[in-house]
Amino acid sequence: MRQLTDVEYDILNVLYFVEPFEKILEEVNNIPENIVRDGLRFLIAHRMVAPMKWDAKKKDYTRSNIYDGDDMRAYRYLITREGLVAHNGR
Repeated sequence: MRQLTDVEYDILNVLYFVEPFEKILEEVNNIPENIVRDGLRFLIAHRMVAPMKWDAKKKDYTRSNIYDGDDMRAYRYLITREGLVAHNGR
């Protein structure tokens, strides 16, 4: 697999806790939204980030098995074990 870009690395840096897309955009300031969105999609596709949805029964965020890549604001995101390995291995 290819090495992470600076944007992908910065995205992973934000996701040690469950965070919304807006927080990611805020933390990787001055990067166009479409670049951040594409980086996040790459990380999800490579299982380095998990999309999360609120589970009212559990009163907590749980991993979503499906997500709409066109509506990134509908989810929260969290780094996975694979993402931690990639982030710390850089």
